[in-house]
Amino acid sequence: MPGKVTLETVRKIANALPGVEESTSWGAISFRAGGKMLACQAIHKSAEPNSLVVRMDMDQREALIAEAPDTYYITDHYKPYPSVLVRLSKVSPDALRDLLQTSLRFVTSSKKGKKAVKSSSR
Repeated sequence: MPGKVTLETVRKIANALPGVEESTSWGAISFRAGGKMLACQAIHKSAEPNSLVVRMDMDQREALIAEAPDTYYITDHYKPYPSVLVRLSKVSPDALRDLLQTSLRFVTSSKKGKKAVKSSSR
């Protein structure tokens, strides 16, 4: 059974990673490296309460969801973005640490972290 993971747990793990700084995105707590977001509170109405958005490769996202759908999920709003939603109540601190390290590598690697998803302006 996972230990109780809270936003404070996320904060401690993220801030211990090299080059990661706490910030805000869309009014929510987020964590960035080199100006690129690796994770933030999931505040869109489609996300379940107490969820975290973590940036990662789309293939890794699909593998996580297939392996542990009770912990990792995606909604239509987040589908176009290289990210996964994480239920903090279901993830262990060790799995969260691994996930944030993976995200850090993703956003700081060559061009992957620079990709922007284009959306139409209204």
